[in-house]
Amino acid sequence: MSKLNIEAIHQENKKKDSFDFRAGDTVTVNVKIMEKTADGKAKSRIQPFKGVVIQRKGTGISSSVTVRKISSGIGVERIFQIHSPIIDSIVTDAHGNVRQARIFYMRNLRGKAARIVERKVHAPVEAVGVAVETQEPQVEGGLSP
Repeated sequence: MSKLNIEAIHQENKKKDSFDFRAGDTVTVNVKIMEKTADGKAKSRIQPFKGVVIQRKGTGISSSVTVRKISSGIGVERIFQIHSPIIDSIVTDAHGNVRQARIFYMRNLRGKAARIVERKVHAPVEAVGVAVETQEPQVEGGLSP
């Protein structure tokens, strides 16, 4: 295949959503799960996987994210291909304040030591929904300048 054909395939399979999360953020990855019923029919459902982003890897269509959570006292890590068709959505729940891009040291931490401080994210004024309007100063006495 030529390089142009590969680029076209990548562009049509790439998701349009912008994923604005990084290591240390708590995310919920909604995964499509295919099940078979007793009748033999295929049925799909959405299963959320909520955890902390350990690393984000790659660029373009081959980018992936590793998410870690604690389930019944046991650490569970899953690697998700971001642009995979089985990923329904990725929702950022909280932004964490960490100093490294790959936080593998979280595997060795337990209890309160494994907490991540929340990073304050300043949203633009337009994104919050508050319209910035300038008002003309009013002069007492009813006369305008």
